[in-house]
Amino acid sequence: MEEFVSTFTNRLDSKGRVSVPASFRQVLMRDGFEGLYCCPTLDQNAVDAGGNRLLQQIRASLGRFEPFSEDHEFLSTTLIGESEILRLDGEGRVGLTETLKSYAGIADQVTFVGQGYKFQIWEPERFAAYRSEARNRLRDLRQRLVPGSRGPASADPGGLE
Repeated sequence: MEEFVSTFTNRLDSKGRVSVPASFRQVLMRDGFEGLYCCPTLDQNAVDAGGNRLLQQIRASLGRFEPFSEDHEFLSTTLIGESEILRLDGEGRVGLTETLKSYAGIADQVTFVGQGYKFQIWEPERFAAYRSEARNRLRDLRQRLVPGSRGPASADPGGLE
């Protein structure tokens, strides 16, 4: 199964379009989704993006709630009501809407972050701060989960044993 992996930063062109990384476009093509499904992340100022696999996860999350319940309505408002489907042009670019750019704080550059079944679209400086926080939290988690693991000075947060 194809996954969205790695991190890429690209510039928006003068028309507000950005080139989606080629490896991400290949995953979308194999996924069979026409375009790019985008919605605000639930807890960060970034955009979740993907295709059918992202939509399956959204449906599964919504399925945990009783239809017409307040929680279902809140979640569906954000993940469906605030979503947008962007079309890729022949050169693999998408035009980010003003709504998405405003939500994520994007001006002239975009960072694409692979997360397996989906990817996120970030303003690069916001992502750098988030990545730093994620690494620090991973170090803390590792210390709690792996007895005898290296302390916070460790340069290898990804080496969970």
